[in-house]
Amino acid sequence: MRRRRLRHAFGVGKPAGLLVPPLAAAGLALLGSCTPSPPAVDRVHIRGQLRVVTIDSPTTYYLGAQGPEGLEFKLASAFARRLGVNLYMYPVPSVRAMQAELAAGRADIAAAQLTADGPWRKAGEPANVYDRIPQLVVFHRGDARPRETLQMESARLSVRAGSPQEDLLERLKRTVAPALGWIETAPSAADPLEDVQTGDAQYAVVDAREFSFSHHLYPDVVPGFSLPDERPVQWIIRRGDLDLYEAVNRFFRAIDQTGELQDLIAQSSGDSRPFQYEESRVFEENMTARLPHYRSWFEEASEETGVDWRVLAAIAYQESQWDPKAESSTGASGLMMLTETTAGALGVKDRGNARQNIIAGAIYFQEVHDKIPARIAEPDRTWLAMAAYNVGFGHLEDARVLAQMRGKNPDSWADVREELPLLAQERWYERVKRGFARGWEPVQFVDRIQRYLKLLEWQSTETVAEEEGVLVTPRARRAG
Repeated sequence: MRRRRLRHAFGVGKPAGLLVPPLAAAGLALLGSCTPSPPAVDRVHIRGQLRVVTIDSPTTYYLGAQGPEGLEFKLASAFARRLGVNLYMYPVPSVRAMQAELAAGRADIAAAQLTADGPWRKAGEPANVYDRIPQLVVFHRGDARPRETLQMESARLSVRAGSPQEDLLERLKRTVAPALGWIETAPSAADPLEDVQTGDAQYAVVDAREFSFSHHLYPDVVPGFSLPDERPVQWIIRRGDLDLYEAVNRFFRAIDQTGELQDLIAQSSGDSRPFQYEESRVFEENMTARLPHYRSWFEEASEETGVDWRVLAAIAYQESQWDPKAESSTGASGLMMLTETTAGALGVKDRGNARQNIIAGAIYFQEVHDKIPARIAEPDRTWLAMAAYNVGFGHLEDARVLAQMRGKNPDSWADVREELPLLAQERWYERVKRGFARGWEPVQFVDRIQRYLKLLEWQSTETVAEEEGVLVTPRARRAG
């Protein structure tokens, strides 16, 4: 019998003072029709759905282990809630395809960390800039650090073809560095950071936000300096939709004033948790050398339990670094570090059998997850389950009791995370049912798994739901 699936959605810069461009096309369209169409926001309300086109990108939109993630997804979800409609956000393969979707009227908004260049201005109306992203010149660790633009003129420089970074280099070439040249990396080829990592290029130019995600995969690549011009980012609105355009600008002004915008930007950074250089390097090596041998079994375990295979792989890496012969001082062994008692209860006769170990570990994790109260929303429920997987459900419950005792939320991983280490302090563990625990260990356990999971989500070659998009239901309707 297939077990219940555990896939859930996670929840679903300062704007520049730009002048609002004229949208005369909206009035002309109405003059040419005997039956004027309703304003754009009214059409969205009638439809009950905001349609946002995007691309798969760590800084934009992607399907994480618990559901859709990415800064633009979070922003679009918040805007749809403000309008009181559902969000239908769907990825397409390229920027050109996004432009076609918007120009054809199949999407209301294009959102993908966009900068309004000429082609985008032909496709739709750029909303006000809501953030500006530094552009980094990066180099190989150990080489001489570059410190100014003119140093790039005599260097092998890599940049993605057709990217905003290439546009920036074109401007620099015209204005301050006439001898500037670069290697164009095709959009479907390797990352420019890989060119620096392998020595094919001395420098690369990348978005700071993109670098916050990708530098974990290229630990020998480090920032040198930021170029003078930061890249503006904005949404592009379907041409003629004046009221939707104005609603978008009001939305960004409001969340900037409340601080929500900066919070979302910070939460969506790839550097939300520190990732040590050597740890990153070892993980990258193991992802290439070891993971391919076991990935099909992680996927099989995912089908059996409904737990995303990347969650299982991240747990296994933390437990054993994907070594089927790994053993702990407490007698646990195998990829998922099963104890003899747990293995026996799950019918595993040979803990050294990688497939059996993975599937049994997945079933055990699912059973732990099922013990966490169903009222707790994701991703907190999964993080709490991971902590219980490590320290035991009873000690997790003790930490939740301490959280409640100290006026915190026992259903929040962030709050329980602060309480778990107290289980090693006598003045606290004597007040709970199960006594002492090495409470700092589950905190480190979950922190590391979250880091590995983020990298696995971006190294997965699967393309999930590329055409179907994601539907998010608003929590409440508010005035736009």
